[in-house]
Amino acid sequence: MTDLPNDISPGTLYVVATPIGNPDDITLRALKVLAEVEIIAAEDTRDTGRLLKHHGITGRLIAYHDHNEKNRATELVQRLRAGASVAVVSDAGTPTVSDPGYRLVTAALEAGLRVVPVPGVSAAVTALSVSGLATDAFSFIGFAPRKTGPRRALLQRLAQRSETLIFYESPRRVTALISDLMAVLGDRPAVLGREMTKPYEEFLRGALSVIQEALARRPMVRGEVTLLVAGAPEAAPPADAMLEKTLTAALENRCNSTADIVRDVARRFGVPRKTVYALALKIRQEVDTGGDGSQP
Repeated sequence: MTDLPNDISPGTLYVVATPIGNPDDITLRALKVLAEVEIIAAEDTRDTGRLLKHHGITGRLIAYHDHNEKNRATELVQRLRAGASVAVVSDAGTPTVSDPGYRLVTAALEAGLRVVPVPGVSAAVTALSVSGLATDAFSFIGFAPRKTGPRRALLQRLAQRSETLIFYESPRRVTALISDLMAVLGDRPAVLGREMTKPYEEFLRGALSVIQEALARRPMVRGEVTLLVAGAPEAAPPADAMLEKTLTAALENRCNSTADIVRDVARRFGVPRKTVYALALKIRQEVDTGGDGSQP
């Protein structure tokens, strides 16, 4: 008989999502896994310890973070091979998503071990769900580079993307990120989520400049920040294409004389009448000859 997904199996690594703020935002399955695995590898044992205590769970915690990830991953894989069950958790949200865990998951998979997701909260999706921005397509960018040059280079590569862009950022650097976003992408619609699911949860909505001004009025920005930015607007047709389209529609309508149409279109697009008249003659000829330039 095979194990059900909820059963705790020896030699299995569980990637467990934990709350991003409110300790009750955790699944029943996650609580079961954390209560039953032999080892919990935590980004911050103090934060995870408080979460476990809140839910009445006693578990063996070991530190697993950016500074010891390489060596600890090797150790944990050895423990998994020996039959231990291990859960990896981050400070908040889903491990490996801008948090430690990637090395461990990769090492476990390379060793042929079973890796099981225990899904739950993600700050990116939490913010997106209430943003009011497009949700049919989005890109998770995570943390942008700290230095201005590499950060702007990244934004240049994202400038023409049409989907919603999702950034994580520290409260100390978020204003610098917004400044660069405005400089490279323009003053787009955006939403900033701060302290989500916590008592002081806040969402700032509006153009990037509006959010920047709101933050500038504060002595300092506190709390973890998720910033969502609208994708690039649909490009307007080239001016020449729009002029020809407008002129063609007016000529086909035949409500006014060609001279009146040329005058009105030239004024609207700021183009010399001579240029518009020549284009009108070309369009008339194509219409009269069936569109292929040949005589019937």
